[in-house]
Amino acid sequence: MINQFEINLPMRFEARKGPLYESTLGILTGLFLYSLFSDKFSWTFSLLILIPIALMAFNYFSTYYIIKNKLLIYRSGLIKGSIPIDEIREVEPDKTLWAGLKPALASKGILIHYNKFDEIYVAPINNAVFISELSKLNPNIKIKSQS
Repeated sequence: MINQFEINLPMRFEARKGPLYESTLGILTGLFLYSLFSDKFSWTFSLLILIPIALMAFNYFSTYYIIKNKLLIYRSGLIKGSIPIDEIREVEPDKTLWAGLKPALASKGILIHYNKFDEIYVAPINNAVFISELSKLNPNIKIKSQS
């Protein structure tokens, strides 16, 4: 069997979608549809509510993570970047980051510490598989257990 890392194929991890994000998007979409068919139709209200729906939908369908060429590549809407996997010092699974760099759509994801003081929050569908793949490329990553 051919090892995926020997031929250097990228691994794509889809982002987990949280219930808060999905319900907010659903409520806004419902309000938009109601406004379209309401007797008191307003272009202003419809356009104002369509803007956050469009931004949220863009994030919803464009959030993912790729491990390729010893890089962790992340994308969430307009937020995109990469981190050398060799620079990752520690990962904290099942954490939630409320402020900071967060290309994620759900809680209980992974807080990744890299460089000296940098951190990023990601929320792949399966935290354990994601951490396992990172650890294969950088066995020095410390996996912080929940306490």
